[in-house]
Amino acid sequence: MYECGHVCFLQEAVTALLRMYSFMGGGLFCAIVGNILLVVSTATDYWMQYRLSGSFAHQGLWRYCMSGKCYMQTDSIAYWNATRAFMILSAMSCFAGIIAGILSFAHFSAFERFNRSFAAGIMFFISTLFVLLAMAIYTGVTVNFLGKRFGDWRFSWSYILGWVALLMTFFAGADTVESRLMSLFPSRNRNDQPQTAAGPVRTSMPRYQAQQSFGTWTSATRRRR
Repeated sequence: MYECGHVCFLQEAVTALLRMYSFMGGGLFCAIVGNILLVVSTATDYWMQYRLSGSFAHQGLWRYCMSGKCYMQTDSIAYWNATRAFMILSAMSCFAGIIAGILSFAHFSAFERFNRSFAAGIMFFISTLFVLLAMAIYTGVTVNFLGKRFGDWRFSWSYILGWVALLMTFFAGADTVESRLMSLFPSRNRNDQPQTAAGPVRTSMPRYQAQQSFGTWTSATRRRR
């Protein structure tokens, strides 16, 4: 015999909805932080530091700086162009995912057929893939080529921010997809229900039984009137 009935079913539905939106909010937070880090990492000039002619120099994806002066990198080098392109695509994909994630909190009829939360998660994972490609290309070329050219060199904080952005976009995609799975399979949240000493107690009603009981109750109320 059910102990909670309709009230318990509604409480469980509200709890599942709140958990779903909390995962979605966490995913959006990670995505916003990741997008900021992608922009900062791409725009700054501290991907690599090295010693040249007795003084330290540093360079990024667009400029190199020596003796306090910075110069644009006018040479068209394949690995630089590839790294720039993948970083820009990653930032754009992450931004598109953020827009889709924000729209998932809105309930407009024009977007009912468009699964915004799932689309946001896919865009975040695409952003992760792009930044992974960019970091892998830059790391491989730097270690195998530039590392042998400059004896005293190291990666700097712009490069590190790229890896941190990769983690943030991955966590954003994971949280967003998890929120979508929670909306598709609400029964996954019922496995954590507490049990009494006498054994498991069924505290909720299946959705179709709840709807049937609610329909019977409304019909009986109309007949009494």
